[in-house]
Amino acid sequence: MADPRHATCSHARPDPRKRPTQSRRSFLGRFGAVSAGVALAGCDMPGVPGGQDPAPAPAPSAPPAEGGAPIIPIGGPPNTFGRLFDLPPFAEDSPALQEALVDIGRPGGIMDANDDLSAGPIELITNPALSANNPDNTSHGAGMTFIGQFIDHDLTRDLTSPLGVPAAPEDHRNGRMPAFDLDSVYSRGPQRDRQFYDPEDRIKLPVDTGGQFEDFARQEGRAIIPDARNDENLMLSGIHLATMLFHNKTVDQLRAAGGSDDQEVFAEARRLTRWHYQWIVMNEVLPAYVGREQAIAALTRPNVFGNGRVLMPVEFQGAVYRFGHSMVRPSYRANLAGDNGEPFFGFIFDAEGGDSADPSDLRGGARAARRFIDWQTFFDFGDGELKHNKLIDTTISSPMFNLPPLTIELGPGAPLGPTSLAARNLLRHITWEQPSGQAIADELGVERVAPADLSDLADYELGLEESTPLWFYALREAEIMADGLTLGPVGGQIIADCYVGFMLSDDNSYMAQDPDWTPTVDTRSGDPEGFDMVDFLTFAEVDPASRSAQLGTPPVSDLSEPVSDLSEPVSDLSEPVPVEAEPVLAPL
Repeated sequence: MADPRHATCSHARPDPRKRPTQSRRSFLGRFGAVSAGVALAGCDMPGVPGGQDPAPAPAPSAPPAEGGAPIIPIGGPPNTFGRLFDLPPFAEDSPALQEALVDIGRPGGIMDANDDLSAGPIELITNPALSANNPDNTSHGAGMTFIGQFIDHDLTRDLTSPLGVPAAPEDHRNGRMPAFDLDSVYSRGPQRDRQFYDPEDRIKLPVDTGGQFEDFARQEGRAIIPDARNDENLMLSGIHLATMLFHNKTVDQLRAAGGSDDQEVFAEARRLTRWHYQWIVMNEVLPAYVGREQAIAALTRPNVFGNGRVLMPVEFQGAVYRFGHSMVRPSYRANLAGDNGEPFFGFIFDAEGGDSADPSDLRGGARAARRFIDWQTFFDFGDGELKHNKLIDTTISSPMFNLPPLTIELGPGAPLGPTSLAARNLLRHITWEQPSGQAIADELGVERVAPADLSDLADYELGLEESTPLWFYALREAEIMADGLTLGPVGGQIIADCYVGFMLSDDNSYMAQDPDWTPTVDTRSGDPEGFDMVDFLTFAEVDPASRSAQLGTPPVSDLSEPVSDLSEPVSDLSEPVPVEAEPVLAPL
């Protein structure tokens, strides 16, 4: 029986909803028309007065794509959490269920890859025999995990919901705007949030040095950024810093081209940074996660948020988008020669790695000369140095089962709870009363994962092989139906429809304002439509060639002006309450 709180919000198939004009030609196929050159254009954005953004042109409705029914979100006011499906919970909450979920996600349990951590971080990269139970996904570079985490922190932040205690999504506010707008980088702009901007140049973002290369400006070790989660590991910090550098260089170029009004220059630099980032999200990241066919199909379905209710679905935030945890490697090579001339290898997390100024693992929150990223390990610069993600499946790298407590973000007075990320993810299904993967498969009209392929859950005698937690289901579905290379039909449609919906529902996005826009930054290929993360990093001058040129002379910002306001980021929309919030790593 459906949850009675949502009995009036039936998941019926209404008339298709309107969406801005968009064609396969200009989405995911890299067939869009070449755009004109950069021009200054004021934007009516928070904290930056200027001209009005052009309204998106009205467009005819689009019919549902074959093989995927439209999704109709339900929930409370905008900027809260909500649901995509009016379906009953996958199971009734009980002590037995909670015990089973914790056991499924425990260290050494059915999801633990049992990596031989005693072999050390180098061997776990160089010796494939040590990863026989945790193979690589050779279709993904290792950086795809962390760009996904950066995207998540741009879309969602849960500061109030309790872990493992049922809660109505509509009663909890999302601490981020559900749009690819980089509010985790810009907050509300330099006029309203001056603490996040360079005191020497108020329309630039403050980039300091860690000794060799870029680091956040810090006060007492804390990164001065709108979302502290983006200092959770070195790779995530590096993507955030590259975005700041991209913005700052764009400011310089606009000024060199004649821009003299700082408000207009800032607005245009932010727009260009956002649009290049959005291009990567839609043209590189989305097809890597869901497959090209599913990504294009999402465009032919009605906009999931076309009824104007742009909320953060818990099926996305609290379940399927956590698929990225399965892609995390046990260890990484952060850089090639930063550790006294030697490569810096480290576990993603090591609970025994110490809380020193320079931990042995790759956690963030610390400043030392070796703590920077050489991106050729994570994205393909064509030099043979690329390493890969792990497959998308129900096998999770072992360090994720013993998170350092400092990486778990808690509400005031909340207990720590499990330090296994898998257990926490599964308990989150009780919080949001998530439907089962099978029920959503039926709702979408796609093939179910067979109970025989979920037989490892049968031992719990709770029927979980027939009614499976959505996160676990999406991972097993990817493993069975897509060989772990991408998400499967249920997980893929939820991610694709939400990505496209977030993009089209944002009046300031390139897909809403100018669907035929293409990047204006130079690309390796010379084709604007080929713009990707390697080109983004190259423009930001954190690529291998720029690293070599900068070695020994890193840029240093003058951050002598004290920062007095380091309270909870003002762009967050939720008031902290004494309940448990998300682990810092949990979203992805």
